[in-house]
Amino acid sequence: MIDHEETGSQAGDFSRRGVLTGAGLAVGVAALSATTAGEASAATTGASASPTGDGYATAADGARLYYKDWGKGQPIFFHHGWPLTADDWDGQMLFFLSKGYRVIAMDRRGHGRSSQTATGNDMDTYAADVDAVVKLLDLRDVVHIGHSTGGGEVARYVARHGQGRVAKAVLVSSVPPIMMQTPSNPGGLPRSVFDGFRSQLAANRADFYWQVPIPFYGFNRPATPVIEGVRQNWWRQGMMGGAKAHYDCIKAFSETEQTGDLKAMAVPTLILQGDDDQIVPYKDAALLQAKLIPDNRLKIYPGFSHGMLTLNGDVINPDILAFIKG
Repeated sequence: MIDHEETGSQAGDFSRRGVLTGAGLAVGVAALSATTAGEASAATTGASASPTGDGYATAADGARLYYKDWGKGQPIFFHHGWPLTADDWDGQMLFFLSKGYRVIAMDRRGHGRSSQTATGNDMDTYAADVDAVVKLLDLRDVVHIGHSTGGGEVARYVARHGQGRVAKAVLVSSVPPIMMQTPSNPGGLPRSVFDGFRSQLAANRADFYWQVPIPFYGFNRPATPVIEGVRQNWWRQGMMGGAKAHYDCIKAFSETEQTGDLKAMAVPTLILQGDDDQIVPYKDAALLQAKLIPDNRLKIYPGFSHGMLTLNGDVINPDILAFIKG
């Protein structure tokens, strides 16, 4: 079902409150104070959470894949965007943990605390890596939530590996079906845009990563002044990963054709995106996803940026929760 809703007319206000309340401190306090009885109220599914709260899985080629694993209940698996880490999901993990869910997020290979791989930095391997973590933890009835590149990872994982283990999927500001302009995708971005990303990364990755958060969070818009902590946290996460893996990932997120993956997503799927996304234009992403995924609900947020999960968590998190419970 496609239900095109619009939310967030007070986007400027939400931008300020989302960081401090919806996805931040207030949610964190609530999550950390959640009782064991509260967590136990959700149906326990799959294996018990890692007693240490984090760990490593080993990929088929020997790469070490870092993951966080908190709580009990129905599992929610989070897939981050380029060039970030599992830390980008802190607000969502604390929110859903406080609601009685088990929350898992991994650092994609070449990102964060996972191996800084020189090979395998492609969507097929990313999906296979997710499968390695899912099977290690024996996760079932899982809700997979992906942002940006992570949405492409979700689509490929669900299409190729997720049969019998996936309950629902959520794509947030996600890259499928394909970002780059091609004869079959005339509305995509020219290759020169992504060549520019590669050249800037190779020339001065630290400076490039300092500049990307400005359009990423819409900090170049008059109503959205720069939040220094958010910008610095984006830069911190980016610089944790490997330059070679990040360079290769630009091709993975921009050139991977995923029309077939979207058509093969045989689970209920929520599609979310802001119409002021300056990184992944929504007309060539969310609107096309809604035409291809068999069972979906589409929600477009006026004025929200690519980084709406951070800036507008007080709006996004409850919408995702309602979909999971529905």
